[in-house]
Amino acid sequence: MNRIAVIDYGMGNLHSMAKALEKVAPRSRVVVTADADELARADRIVFPGVGAMAACMSELQRLDLVETVRRLSRERPFLGVCLGMQALFGHSEESGGQAGLGILPGRVRGFSPELAETHGLKIPHMGWNRARARQDHPLWSGLDAPWFYFVHSFYCQPDRDEDVLAECDYGQAFCCAVAHENVVAVQFHPEKSQAAGLRLLSNFVEWRPETGARGGSRVA
Repeated sequence: MNRIAVIDYGMGNLHSMAKALEKVAPRSRVVVTADADELARADRIVFPGVGAMAACMSELQRLDLVETVRRLSRERPFLGVCLGMQALFGHSEESGGQAGLGILPGRVRGFSPELAETHGLKIPHMGWNRARARQDHPLWSGLDAPWFYFVHSFYCQPDRDEDVLAECDYGQAFCCAVAHENVVAVQFHPEKSQAAGLRLLSNFVEWRPETGARGGSRVA
C-alpha cells in the first residue's frame, strides 16, 4: 500500500490536510507523524505549515527532524505547503532574519507595507487568488488558471527562474509554486482550495517522477 506521510511538527492544518489526502488517495495509507523512522517508510512526504519561520525551525530542531526533512526532500516525492514551502529556502526576512532549511536556493521576503498605500491591499494576503503556470508540470495537470486560497505575509523568491512553477499577483507578481527535481511546493493551501486544491493533491499523489531510490527523482 502506498504510504503518504504528513510531517507533524505542530504547525499546520494537519487534520484538514490528512482528510484531503485520504479523499484523493483512498487506497493509500495517510499518516501524520513526527517519527523519523515512520517518515522514512513513507513513499511520499507532505510538509505543511502555518505560522512563523523561527518557530518552525525551532520545532524541527527540537524534534530532531531537520536532517530527516532535508534527506527526504532528496529521496521522495515531496510537497511543501505554505510555511512548508518557505522553510525550504535558505533565508527569510521574517523577524529580522531567519535561516531556513536551505533545500532550495533563494529567500523569503515580506510584502511591502506600501501595498496598502499604493494598491489598497491588506497584509496578510488572505483569501482567493488566481495562479498562472510558468511551466508544464504534472502537478498542474488539468488546472487552467485555477483559484487557490492564500493566507501569508511573506513570499518566496527563488534564485533560479527555472524553479518557478507558478505565479500570482498581489500588488506585484510573486512566486506561488516551485518545482525542482522531486520537490514541489505551493504557497497556497490546497486542502482549503476546494476542487482545484483537491486536483493538485491528486496530481501529487499520482506523480511518478523519473526515479532513483524509493521515489527520488529528477524533473527536467
